[in-house]
Amino acid sequence: MRHVSDRFVVVLDANVLYPFRKRDLLLTFAEAGLYRARWSRIILQEWRSSLLATKPQLTESIDAQIDAMACAFPEALVEGFDDLIDAIQLPDEDDRHVVAAAIVADAEHIVTENLKDFPADSIARYGIEAVAADDFLASTFELYPSDATASLRRMREGYENPPMTPNEFVFDLQSKGMPKLASLAKAHFELI
Repeated sequence: MRHVSDRFVVVLDANVLYPFRKRDLLLTFAEAGLYRARWSRIILQEWRSSLLATKPQLTESIDAQIDAMACAFPEALVEGFDDLIDAIQLPDEDDRHVVAAAIVADAEHIVTENLKDFPADSIARYGIEAVAADDFLASTFELYPSDATASLRRMREGYENPPMTPNEFVFDLQSKGMPKLASLAKAHFELI
């Protein structure tokens, strides 16, 4: 368990695990204890299948990443939600398992890039809100600026191939679709 046990619980949808930089940011913030990450085997399988559809040569690497996530976050795997799935109403029935996992995990948010698939009027009754990754990361940064800044610095310093200067790192966040987080990081540039 991370250093702060009362931080909010968030279910990560498969589509925010797919892009490397988003996944790295989300897991880095979770590792720092800024929130508690949750996912299910179905979510991990969707992420794996989507990635393998475009990069089948990465099977071994993806499986190793899933194993590493399980080791780093043993508390993240949500189970026991199958009985809830049929009662959940969403535009895309294939997304009901994400909400069911969020209910069982007592999550406050589902971090997803498919906000339209999780309309507020369908999930608010469960005390859950869907939020885009950039919005979630920026809000988390604003809640815990010192810890988030330190996390971004550790993350940037961990990139060795190629290494990134703070300026390059902020630009990378921007170019990878996280302009709000990039803007906050830029304001703390000297510490990143």
